[in-house]
Formats: sequence, structure tokens, C-alpha cells
Amino acid sequence: MGRSYKPQITARERGKLTTQLGVAESSVDSEPTLEELRDVIDSGTDSQFATMGESIRSDLTGKLEGDVLESAISDLEEAFEGAETVRETGVPARHGPGDEGVDELYRELIDPIWDAYDHLVDVGLFESLEENLPAFTAEHIDHTAREVVNADGLLDDLTDCGFDDRERTALLLTVVDNNTRLSRWVPTRDIPDGVEFNVDYVPPLYHRAIGGGLLWIKALDRHLVQKEILLTEDILDNAFWRTKAILGGVYLFLRAVRDIATTDGELTDGQLVAALSAGAAITIVNMEELMQEVFWLHEEKRAPSSAR
Repeated sequence: MGRSYKPQITARERGKLTTQLGVAESSVDSEPTLEELRDVIDSGTDSQFATMGESIRSDLTGKLEGDVLESAISDLEEAFEGAETVRETGVPARHGPGDEGVDELYRELIDPIWDAYDHLVDVGLFESLEENLPAFTAEHIDHTAREVVNADGLLDDLTDCGFDDRERTALLLTVVDNNTRLSRWVPTRDIPDGVEFNVDYVPPLYHRAIGGGLLWIKALDRHLVQKEILLTEDILDNAFWRTKAILGGVYLFLRAVRDIATTDGELTDGQLVAALSAGAAITIVNMEELMQEVFWLHEEKRAPSSAR
């Protein structure tokens, strides 16, 4: 079997996910798929999640343009279909100076999203989420993961976008495995006094999550060209997987926002909150990993010099 960019999932990690979802290990196989976990998971909805979701819908009713969101999701699904050609290419070709002189590989993947992103900024969606959703806590994260597994459409849609069980499991592990890490991303209102920057210019938490993830991907083409001599196949695998994972998070997020814009949405209010939170959490963790694995190329990680 050839190499793969896909993350490895150990039996121990699957066991941890089983426990975090509140499923007794005796109820499933030793390495259960997400569908097997869905069959036995507690389907109860947290009343606080339902209340938060109802508030978000009420706040944004009539403000969102469904056709803009539908177009973004449809185009992103199409981008996922051809995404693996980016990994096969590896490093974009350079034809001239600056960003314009570099082939758009990773930038093409995020191109379908910008119009929807700008629309969400214009209508104040991120401010509404800042107002209605709490900071990331262990309880919020754990319940988010359970609601995502319970929402048939969310996992099924990721499958349709080319995420197999291993990749979808990795996305969920991103959520449940990083309670402490995510808790450092606080709402803007909770940033303590005395920090070295002006809080007036700090966007809301969910804006930083989605916008930040897109901007790191936007910078990848030029970064890979400039650092080509230092790159290994592992680094290129990581660049592609972290990008795909970020886009998986953005997809869940947009999927939830589209549900707000429609009168016959598929998600319950609790599932809506879970999709928004999971999308942001996946984006946050994977953009941080992208920085560590691909942009910060220290001595032990980079390719050996051909002069040695």
C-alpha cells in the first residue's frame, strides 16, 4: 500500500472517542465505526443547546441570503471532489513574482467560500454567535460531539464530500481531544484587561476561527514555493490533510448557517449549535496544527540539505 496523507487512528483513540461519547465499550466492537457509535449513542438533546439554537435562529431570521450560502456549499462540495489532485501536485509551480506568479492550488480550494464569508460578516452573524454561544468548555465540547454524531445528515454529508470513516473520526477526535486547547480561544468579551493589543480590533471568536483558517490556507501556495527545498513528503501530507480538515470544519459551519436561512431546515436547534461549534473547533485546532507542521520548519523536521 502506498503512502497516504490520511491521519492514523489508533485503537486507543477510538476507545477514547467511544468513552467521550458516553458509550459503554461493551456495547460496540473494539474499533467501532461512527455509524456503529450512532446506533448506540444517547440521543438526548441538552436543553441549553436547544435554547441557544433557537436564539440564534431568531436573531438571524430574514438576514441571511440562502442562495449565497447554497452556492458556496455546492461549489465547496465540487472542490472536494478534485481536492486530492492538490496533494498529487505537491508544490505549486512558479511563473513569476509575487502571489500572482504562483499557481493557485490551495487558493482554488477556498475560492468558493469567500462570497459567503463576506456575506456572513456583513449581516453580523459572527457577532450573533458571540452573543448567544458560550466559551468552549469541556461540557460544551463533549455535548457538541454527541450532537454531531446524532445528526445523520452532518456525517453523511461529510462522507459525500470524500471524508471516509477514518477522516471523519479524526475530525471528531479533534473536537473531543482538545478541551483545554480550545478553552484558550475565548470570546472577545472575555479577553482580560491589560493585554498588549487593542481588544477593539479583535473579531468575535467564531470570526477568528473561520477567517483565520481560510487565511492560513490562502498563504500556503506561496509558502510551499518559497520553502520547497526544505519540504518532505510528510510535510506535504500534513499541508493537505490540515487543509482538508479545516475545510471540513468550514463545511459543517456553512451547513449549519444554511439551515438557519431556510424555513424547512434539517437540523434541530441543538444540532445547529453543535454543527456551528464543531465547525469552529475543527478549524481552530487544524489551523494551529498547520502552523506547527507546515509553516514552522525547524531543523529536525525539514528535508536534509543536498550539500551534506
